[in-house]
Amino acid sequence: MMTSARTRHANAALSALIVLQVTMLGALFAQSAPHPPATIPLFAIAPFLGAALSTATAAIVLGPLDTASGRVLSVLAALMALLSYGPQKYLDAQFALIWPAVIAGQVAAVAVIGLAITAPPRRSNQ
Repeated sequence: MMTSARTRHANAALSALIVLQVTMLGALFAQSAPHPPATIPLFAIAPFLGAALSTATAAIVLGPLDTASGRVLSVLAALMALLSYGPQKYLDAQFALIWPAVIAGQVAAVAVIGLAITAPPRRSNQ
């Protein structure tokens, strides 16, 4: 089965989110500035990043546009990434230091969501 260009684009955007989140996790563990806070009012960041990374990976494995579950996981992975890279980061005191990751994360998340929402349903050949 050939991978469509849309699927490759979705996989690339999900991969970008994975790399950004692994970088954040590494910065958190190394405590190199600027690193994310260890906790926020809702939960600890490291376990959340683990969940976000596993969600994006699962979307890639299932095919981000191939099945309903792949599309749901893709959108969920993008929304989880926006916790770290969403528009609220424009108000962050360290925005001048983190803007490249914020912009890249937003572009990747928007691409994933757009591709997943506009993906035509796949018909089974069985």
